Amino acid sequence: MTTSLTSDLRDRAFRWIADDPDDDSRVELQNILARAMGGEAGAADELADRMAGPLEFGTAGLRGPVRAGPNGMNVAVVTRTTAGVAAWLTAQGHSGGVVVVGRDARHGSEAFAKAAAEVLTAAGFAVKTLPGPLPTPVLAFAVLELGAVAGIQITASHNPPADNGYKLYDATGGQIVPPSDGEIERAIEAAPPAISVPREPGAEVLGDELRDAYLAKVALLPRSPERAVKVAATALHGVGAETLRAAFERAGFTELSLVAEQSTPDPDFPTVAFPNPEEPGATDLLLALASEVGADLAIALDPDADRCALGVRERDGSWRMLRGDETGVLLGWHVLSTVDSADPLVATTIVSSSMLGEVAKEFGARYAETLTGFKWLVRAGEGLVFAYEEALGLCVNPDFVRDKDGISAAVLAAGLAASLRAAGRGPLDILDELAVKHGVHVTDQVSLRVTDLSVRERLMAGLRATPPASLGGTDVTMEDLLPDADVLRLTGEGLRVVIRPSGTEPKLKAYLQIKEPVAGDLAEARAAADARLATLRADIESRLA
Repeated sequence: MTTSLTSDLRDRAFRWIADDPDDDSRVELQNILARAMGGEAGAADELADRMAGPLEFGTAGLRGPVRAGPNGMNVAVVTRTTAGVAAWLTAQGHSGGVVVVGRDARHGSEAFAKAAAEVLTAAGFAVKTLPGPLPTPVLAFAVLELGAVAGIQITASHNPPADNGYKLYDATGGQIVPPSDGEIERAIEAAPPAISVPREPGAEVLGDELRDAYLAKVALLPRSPERAVKVAATALHGVGAETLRAAFERAGFTELSLVAEQSTPDPDFPTVAFPNPEEPGATDLLLALASEVGADLAIALDPDADRCALGVRERDGSWRMLRGDETGVLLGWHVLSTVDSADPLVATTIVSSSMLGEVAKEFGARYAETLTGFKWLVRAGEGLVFAYEEALGLCVNPDFVRDKDGISAAVLAAGLAASLRAAGRGPLDILDELAVKHGVHVTDQVSLRVTDLSVRERLMAGLRATPPASLGGTDVTMEDLLPDADVLRLTGEGLRVVIRPSGTEPKLKAYLQIKEPVAGDLAEARAAADARLATLRADIESRLA
């Protein structure tokens, strides 16, 4: 792309610079503007990109690169965003209420959390900040524990190192849902320039008692008295290591080995290309450690510790990470087999494996499918005892954290591994038994990363205009979930494909599932399912190329 430095672009940049309260951001944008005015190649393109915002405020809040300008995460954007949130809370009748602010350890997080707290304090709210970089589920817990009207966590979760974000929880303890996002976005648009937004210090810094209260709840999660289990774990350079260690100690698990190279928070994430347990190579150090120490279970948290991935030892002694659906079904089975609720509800999303529904039926439990995102899962209905999404999100504790919680999921998984070890069994034994009962369910994902978001729109429009008659050699019918969601669902005999744009990353995602009944040999059924899945994946990849 080649952009000319128009007078409009130049003037918008000058206005933003004048209204930016942060010295470093002003200098950063001034340098780009000066380069563009000097005719330097590419400078006008960069300036146009930075001025193309504002970042869209959706139900996942904000997420974007840390950089100056309205199309980035910076103090000015956080200041105006928080002014909009304060106006929205006041309009909802929450003026003067408690708001909790937390953060991770990414670039800019400390400054952004400070700006958010000061804007809310000046707006008359009773602001309480977490005492340092802590996992996102601790912030979600704090909203309920303190009876807050809202919670703000500065985090970009498992996004690349250059990014940061802003996640908003409402008084229910869950992430916001429509129409709140649209109302807040309009309030942000009406906010004054950042330099004119009042800011005032004075927020209360919470002590360790809040995290201690969270850990006390987590310690009660294991469902059996067994504690003899050896676990290897990684925090992927995020903020989860110390809280995970403390949670294991509180719960009575004493054999925890952490990947030393990844245990200290580091916003540059030096040992991984992408700090996401789902990405190839991200868990190599973890699995090597698990093999070295003879672990029974491997656990990977993402950088803000709201996601949890499990690794298991195969029968040949090698290690692999479970897919999100395998972990979700395994822990869902564990919860349902030990729950004391009279009428439990379990939930997952429309893109996750449908096996959880079969497991729920086996236990006589209620089952729900929601749109993607934990904002919907935690609102699935009364009596919710467990929810998961295939992207490693697990809620095993909806009574005290109404969001995904990697720390709690890790403790529950350790308890399951300990009870299985005591019985001479392992997680793969349970997954095999479930496959025999309910059929082999294999899932996969095809993700198309784009630099131009209009590519996603064109691909979705093309599929809507000319839906495929077959996929992977199987006849399919298509269901369009508009206007509720920008989602296409294609189903056929033993086959399901769900296609949607990601809400947090510049990707178009296709979620694949094959279900194969087990008539005789489990290995044969798995091989047949894997072959069908490979054919389906190749078909989807060619259609999205």
